[in-house]
Amino acid sequence: MDRPRNWLGARTAIILPVLVAVLSFVTGVVNISAVSISGPLGDLIPRSIQRTAGFTGALTGFTLLVSAIGLRRRLRIAWYATIVLLPVAAVQGLVQNSEVPLPLIGPVPSSAVSIPLVVLSLLSLPAMLLNRRRFDRPVDLSTAQLAAGAALIGSLMYGTAGSYALRDEFTNLSTATDAFYYTLVTASTVGYGDVTPQSQKAKLFGMSVVVLGTASFAIALGSLLGPAIEKRLSEALGNMTDAQLDLLENHVLVLGHGDLTEPIIEELTGAIDFVVITPDTETATRLQQQDIAVLTADPSDEEPMQRAGIEDAAAVVAATNDDAQDALAILTAQTLNPEVNIVAGATDRENIEKLRRAGADTVISPAVLGGHLIVQSALGRKGMENIADHLLDVNDEDDAEL
Repeated sequence: MDRPRNWLGARTAIILPVLVAVLSFVTGVVNISAVSISGPLGDLIPRSIQRTAGFTGALTGFTLLVSAIGLRRRLRIAWYATIVLLPVAAVQGLVQNSEVPLPLIGPVPSSAVSIPLVVLSLLSLPAMLLNRRRFDRPVDLSTAQLAAGAALIGSLMYGTAGSYALRDEFTNLSTATDAFYYTLVTASTVGYGDVTPQSQKAKLFGMSVVVLGTASFAIALGSLLGPAIEKRLSEALGNMTDAQLDLLENHVLVLGHGDLTEPIIEELTGAIDFVVITPDTETATRLQQQDIAVLTADPSDEEPMQRAGIEDAAAVVAATNDDAQDALAILTAQTLNPEVNIVAGATDRENIEKLRRAGADTVISPAVLGGHLIVQSALGRKGMENIADHLLDVNDEDDAEL
């Protein structure tokens, strides 16, 4: 049976802003060297604002890209930021419909990127609004990340306020913008040398900005690299990252792993997205090496099921060699999502009814089914092998018909 495709799902709501971010960045870069700005709003908006829009287009694109990263983590603040930035990108696209000088060619209209930017920005808004409930996670910053942010902001404020107060003792420093510029290039160890201290007091202050600023930038860099290192460790241990899990919808959860699970995984591969939850680290690593989504955790616990997106799952499969463990996993899954379709594989015949009572919608016993086919064939009943072949080839026949 074909599964309807959700063209306006969470993935679309993430992909579209990424495309808008790329177009906004390209449009901004193209219009930096604009000869004249003559878009639909060219006669209504002052030239200074038009120039500012052209200059900040790349910045809008970069900010949208950061927001898209937050959307992958289902952050509500990223949703709000994207909703604000998409109209901004559209307006900038209108304003930035300019002429760009190209070598040997002359002025060329930049509408080739600005018009698609406007259209794609407007098309992205409905997708974002329709998926509002999917982006419901609050920002969960660790202590290290909070400390990094506070240290970075504090050092920049200290350097800006101090250098502005001592502006008479610096060369080429007279405004608050100059003070912030000096602090930023000093703390980041760029140091262009165009703003320099002239007195002992100013030199001591500059040294303090170097020490505090460099330390704050190092802490901030560490807080950014930490999640990347965590991702590598998770992949090495056979775990999906939260960003990968957040993109799953209409998928299948395979609870546990056993001999019966292997053919199930083979059938699911290529047919639908699925996640395997198993407590065995070696099995998880092996599956990860086969590009199979896997979580190393107890398949009967609520937390891994919630991480694997059971609320958005199309089905749950529990078919290991331990019927008792499967029953517990089914009970947990049915509690978390009463509407999900749960299919169980029973190892022992007497456990079929128990698995149904645990919450399974369908219970299949491969041993009972196989035994029935073997006995009927042994008693001379014809067609049993054809029935088995039909069960194995039914998917291939359906694909051939399509």
